[in-house]
Amino acid sequence: MAVFTCPVPGPKFDYKPQWFERLTAHAASLLKLNIPVILTGDFNVIPTELNVYRPERWLHDALFRPEVRTAFQNLIEQGWTDAIQNLHPEEKIYTFRDYFRNAYGRNAGLRIDHFLLSPIFKVASWRQGSTIMFADGEKPVTMRQCGLRWLKSNYVL
Repeated sequence: MAVFTCPVPGPKFDYKPQWFERLTAHAASLLKLNIPVILTGDFNVIPTELNVYRPERWLHDALFRPEVRTAFQNLIEQGWTDAIQNLHPEEKIYTFRDYFRNAYGRNAGLRIDHFLLSPIFKVASWRQGSTIMFADGEKPVTMRQCGLRWLKSNYVL
């Protein structure tokens, strides 16, 4: 299994679409390998209005601009599964909350960290003792808290 983390450049918006083009091309080459691949990390993209508290405040932010959301959707359409969205299509699940104004307590966050799974993965039950943590303001969030179960593959290593 291959795991790639994807820190995305943030403030330099002109660079962001170019980065997504390169990521999309690389992701396509990974799919051709026909092995289990997880693209994961902070993509700095809020895919849908469901993925942000008060979406109207983010309309002009680079995280939520239409061209960035389209680039993310184009990546998904290659055959990747957005694991959190797939498991919880109607739930507001946030991976980031700011540290001030009680954002954690108000559940005022956004989902910018993603787990994209290659088609070889199948959703299965949580494997005991397996936890992946990622930063979330005041408290860490585990895959279990997001409802993401450890995934088994039909690929034999």
